[in-house]
Amino acid sequence: MLIDANGKKHGIISFLEAMESAKAASLDLVQVSPSDADPVVCKLLDYGKYIFDKKKNVGSNKTKVKRNTTKEIKFRPSTDVGDYNIKLKKIKSFILDGDKTKISVRFRGREILNSDMGLNILNRLKDELGDIAQVDQEPSLEGRQLLMVLSPLKKKR
Repeated sequence: MLIDANGKKHGIISFLEAMESAKAASLDLVQVSPSDADPVVCKLLDYGKYIFDKKKNVGSNKTKVKRNTTKEIKFRPSTDVGDYNIKLKKIKSFILDGDKTKISVRFRGREILNSDMGLNILNRLKDELGDIAQVDQEPSLEGRQLLMVLSPLKKKR
């Protein structure tokens, strides 16, 4: 079975006739069906251009894929207002870029006794970012640090 470059079917013809029509059209004769198929389907096309377009499409698909990454911001229980606001802006930029954000509050020495200060920081962040982010992991104490994970809100269609 022979299919020309425009997609028109020419029916079942011999291999020699198919090669002659390929030479006449300055195209390649490419087998499209598996070799054990009956009848074998061949197509007339510019194989070099086909491979080029295929590679170009694969390359363009890779650039469209968004990698899901996790960014981390570290706080201390005694983080001041100015530093808090700077880190809040950075967290917003991570979330708006589509990245998950892991927020940790690290305690040193006896600061662990005042873990409620760290919990207040995380709850404040959760409230301020509620319109653009959702909580994936609620604040939890792991060793000497409080952890919380935020991710961008799912878009409704």
